[in-house]
Amino acid sequence: MSSNSSGEECPDYSVYECSDVGIVMPFINESTWSSEVRAALYLIGLFWCFLGVAIIADVFMCSIEKITSKTRRIRIADPDKEDGYAVIEVKVWNNTVANLTLMALGSSAPEILLAVIEIVANGFKAGPLGPSTIVGSAAFNLFVITAVCVMSIPSPDTRRIQSIKVFGITAFFCIFAYVWLLIVLKVTSPDYVDMWEAFVTLLMFPFLVITAYLADKNFCRKPKVEDDEEQVGLGFSE
Repeated sequence: MSSNSSGEECPDYSVYECSDVGIVMPFINESTWSSEVRAALYLIGLFWCFLGVAIIADVFMCSIEKITSKTRRIRIADPDKEDGYAVIEVKVWNNTVANLTLMALGSSAPEILLAVIEIVANGFKAGPLGPSTIVGSAAFNLFVITAVCVMSIPSPDTRRIQSIKVFGITAFFCIFAYVWLLIVLKVTSPDYVDMWEAFVTLLMFPFLVITAYLADKNFCRKPKVEDDEEQVGLGFSE
């Protein structure tokens, strides 16, 4: 250690030696290159990784859209038809369940994989990248994407929420997720996640999906007689 003019101790950098192993490319020692060249090299590598993630995510999302658009044919009683029934196509996947499971997985897969890889490589200790990526991505989805969706509607057009019950449930869970994270890391076991906390957190996801699905189907509402007549049908596959 050495002292500067103000009396503060500073590290003696003369004792450090440059590594003979490269940071990005192990077979090249780019640590001796100029800062400009290294910055350009890192940016090119970063853009390359972003391009790869974008291509994989695009293929993944197209696959999810293909899965969720699958339909099946059902027969509904119709006295006006010669056979006494009409054949219609309905979606196999419920829109609410598809959005909360497959669509959410497709959009959040990079953050999830990044957090899993980091925590496994770090001896099951949270690093600076994984948790920050997940929390930052959730905040971005909650605020920025919602704002863009609202602002992209041309004036004076308006849009209405199709199912206010499902919207209310998902909005509550979005806020509660941050509150639960604060409770786990600051109240029950500061800076440490117990197994029961992880298990309860994992169970919250299927609970959210089931609750939203029941709200989408108006589980607590007593069906009307005409609704029952409209919903009578027999599913079949060709």
